[in-house]
Amino acid sequence: MRIGFLSDIHGNREALDACLAQAERQRVDRFVILGDLVGYGADPVYVVDKIMELHAQKGALVLLGNHDAAAISGSIEGMNQYAREAILWTHDELDKDQIDFLKSLRSSFEEEDRLYVHSDATAPDQWRYITDAQSAERSLRATMKRLTFCGHVHRPQLYHMAPLKPAIHFKPQAGTPIPLLGNRKWLAVQGAVGQPRDENPAASWSIFDTDQ
Repeated sequence: MRIGFLSDIHGNREALDACLAQAERQRVDRFVILGDLVGYGADPVYVVDKIMELHAQKGALVLLGNHDAAAISGSIEGMNQYAREAILWTHDELDKDQIDFLKSLRSSFEEEDRLYVHSDATAPDQWRYITDAQSAERSLRATMKRLTFCGHVHRPQLYHMAPLKPAIHFKPQAGTPIPLLGNRKWLAVQGAVGQPRDENPAASWSIFDTDQ
């Protein structure tokens, strides 16, 4: 099975459509959406409707992100001015069905040997960032699952950890397959679909091939 991971769409209609079109060409079987459907971007209604459609018609697994949680409640504590204004506007744009869908989402989900989470496995609802090997190791040690997939940081990163060893950073290259060796734990931080922060303006997403 080829699983497509999309994270941090942030109301960016054009970026989402581009990623989904490429995913179709890449023969993705299933989607996992790692949170932050809304926030910042101008098309939260379109994005939430599109993800609801993927969930209902194609069985996409969808997680809650911190901007989604803020849009539900209208709470803007701890956000910068740009994010606060976007969340307050987004909260008013979404209708009841869209809000109810966001309310139904979980911040983490376990499946086979994998953990899906928006932020950090130690405390998924506290929205901690993974920015280096130390924070990656903290998250890896908080789960028994061999593979962790998360978002939140808007920069693609990859870490691995052998038994009794510290976590090590592995720099992924776009379009280059990476074998996730079975004798290690891995943490894959997804880049952002809608608001990249890695000095590359292109939308970012990834594929995990369970057979390969």
